[in-house]
This record gives sequence, C-alpha cells and structure tokens, in this order.
Amino acid sequence: MFVDYTKIKVKAGDGGNGAMTFHREKYVDSGGPDGGDGGRGGSIIFRVHPGMNTLINFSYNKKIFAKNGENGAKKNCAGKSAEDVYVDVPKGTVVRDLENGKIIADLNKDDSEAVIAKGGRGGKGNQHFANSVRQAPRFSEQGEPGEEKELELELKLIADVGLVGFPNVGKSTLISMVSSAKPKIANYHFTTLEPSLGVVTAKDGSSFVMADIPGIIEGAAEGVGLGIKFLRHIERNKILLHVIDVSGSEDRDPIDDYYTINVELRKFSEKLAEKKQIIVANKIDVLDDESKLEKLKQVAAKDGREVVAISAATNVNVKELVEIVSKALKELPNEELEDTDEEVFTISLDKRNKDEEDFRIEIIECEYTVLGPAIDKLMRRVNVEDFESRQYMQRSLKFMGVMDVLRKMGIEAGDTVDIKGFKFNWEE
Repeated sequence: MFVDYTKIKVKAGDGGNGAMTFHREKYVDSGGPDGGDGGRGGSIIFRVHPGMNTLINFSYNKKIFAKNGENGAKKNCAGKSAEDVYVDVPKGTVVRDLENGKIIADLNKDDSEAVIAKGGRGGKGNQHFANSVRQAPRFSEQGEPGEEKELELELKLIADVGLVGFPNVGKSTLISMVSSAKPKIANYHFTTLEPSLGVVTAKDGSSFVMADIPGIIEGAAEGVGLGIKFLRHIERNKILLHVIDVSGSEDRDPIDDYYTINVELRKFSEKLAEKKQIIVANKIDVLDDESKLEKLKQVAAKDGREVVAISAATNVNVKELVEIVSKALKELPNEELEDTDEEVFTISLDKRNKDEEDFRIEIIECEYTVLGPAIDKLMRRVNVEDFESRQYMQRSLKFMGVMDVLRKMGIEAGDTVDIKGFKFNWEE
C-alpha cells in the first residue's frame, strides 16, 4: 500500500541527573564533592533509506521513543549517554511540527538526515559547583527533558518528469511504453488509484525518472477528489508532461482540458504553474480532425510551450518524445532541489535555539512571576532548601538580567516574586 501522509508522536530521552555526593574514604575527614554528571538522553534522527518509497511503516508504529541517559554517580562517575534512535524514511519526506506548523526537515536527498527530537542534556554533578568560597555544594543539576513532539509526515515523490492530465488521456500507457525497456516501474495502491514511477532511458544511455500522477481533475486544488494529495507530488518535478487526448475521444475538448489543468496547477502553487511544461498531444491514431491538433499548438505557442503529437498505444513518436524530454532536462540549470516554499527549522545536536535562553515576567495575582526556558533550566539545578544553592540562583538571575527587568517593571520592596513555585519578597 502506498501511504504518503501520516501523523506520529516522538519523544527523545531525558538527560540523566547529576549526582550530589561527597568523597568518603577511611582516614579522610572532609572529602570534597565528587558527584558525576548525568548522561545525555537519546535523540531521534530521521534518515533517508533508498529502499523505502512509502510511509506505511508509520501506520503500525505511531509512537517512537528514545532511552533516557543514566544518572551520575559518586567518585566522579558520569552516567552513560543513551544511544540515538535512527528512523528510516523514504526520500522526499517532509516533517512538520503539528504544534506550530513549522517544517522541521525536508529530506529530499539520498544522504539526508535530520535531528527531529533532541535528547536532553545530562545534569552536572555537584563537583562543578565547588569553588574557594563554596567548598561543599549540596546541589546538582537535574537532567534536561528530551523533546517531545507530534509530527506530520508528508511524502512528496521525487521524479525528474511528472505526467499530468485528466484521467484516461493515456498517461499510464505512456509510462509503460517509455520504461518498458527497463522494467523498473513500481506501482503503489493509493485508495483506488495507482501512482507509478518509471525509469526512462534515452538513446545516449542517460536516464531519468518519470512519475504518473493521477487524480488531477477540475477542482483538485480545492480538494475535489484526491487532487491535493496528488498535486503535492509534482512540486519537485523538473519538467511536466501535460498529456491531452487531442482526439477528444471521450467527448472532451482538448483546449478546455489544457486550460483547466493549468488553472488547477496555478491555484495550488504559482511555482508549479511556472515549471517547464511540454504538451503531449496523445491519441493521434484516432484523431479524425486535424484542426484540433493545430488549435492546441496555437494555444500552447502563446504560452511558449512545445507540443509533441504521439500515440502511446501504437508507439508513434514515443521515442522522439523521450529524446525531446532528455534534451530539455540537460538544458535546464543544474540547480539544487528546492526544499520547500516554507522555511525549514533545522535542529542541531550541539547547538540550542536562541529562544531557549529567553525568559519573561508576568504579573499574576499581584505577584511577579518569572517564566521561560532559561528559568526552567536554572531551577532544575537549584536546591531551594540549601542556602548556598539559593545564593547561586540569585547570582544566576542577576547575570541573566532578570533583576534589571524587575526593576524596570517597577517592583518595590516587599513585593512577591514567584520563580517556578519558589516565592520570596523583594529586597534591595
């Protein structure tokens, strides 16, 4: 079964907690802090697998988890980091964060891989917080939680050439004829329709991939039928072969068909409408009125498009069409495949988003409440029951600029400040 859309959940591993321990040894009275660091949680990484061409695996595996890092231990022993989880996806997979609608990754190359959910960093042991003044810190960092996301996966087939046109104009016949010399056609059921991929070989030995994209009818861009599900597959094609039944054998008008399909392409994407398009006037073997072909050539010429008349059923001019397409592909600029019209927000294993350092202060029920990722991170390493740890917290808040912002907001002596449930009265 060909599946090109699904939703899943992923959860990266949490970082292990740093240890709060002190060196204990016979005949040693006051051993120093020796708490080890926690290990990093496993990240979830998507990578392209050349043997995959559908998202069907995710129909049976809707939740993907990575393991947590191990906690630190005494004697400066660091916890073991968890292994990253690699998830294979087909080439052309777009990964979107459902919470904010942003695209996390567009895996459109053979060697593409992307960190989808980052594992939490391990917490530091109390050995890191010792200094000449605070020689016995009674606090350590907790591990950071791994990222948890709901994702939308969308597969866009990657082919050099896409066949578009109304049903029954001969697209399936054409792809079977041009790729019959090398039978690498893969048919995938998509409800009652079957998108097809074929490898076409030109006379000079060069080859290109052709995709038959069914389901485009009038109103497809608005969701009529399965139009949108198939329209997205031709966004990455370099050339569109617009197949038209020039004979009008099913009481269709070739000129109306030409305009209707191009209207749907433009409605869906302006970029799609501007792609190089070669008009394939099919079924000339049953053409009884040559004026239909001539009118089609005139209309296409106004848009700067070439018309190639063929009969896919009887193989007339099919080889010539292959050579024309092969030549056109070589003449196109050798540009990198464009990821998407939308911005892609990539995640690095080593670098954090700048937003993670942000904080904000809100006045809630007459209390100054300090919120944000930076505050969450700070309070995971603070033991509010320990005096030295609270001093460390206040120095950190001052360094982050929290104190300055509170003053600008007009805080006065005696006002209450709430930091992750820890409340204190403001004093200058």
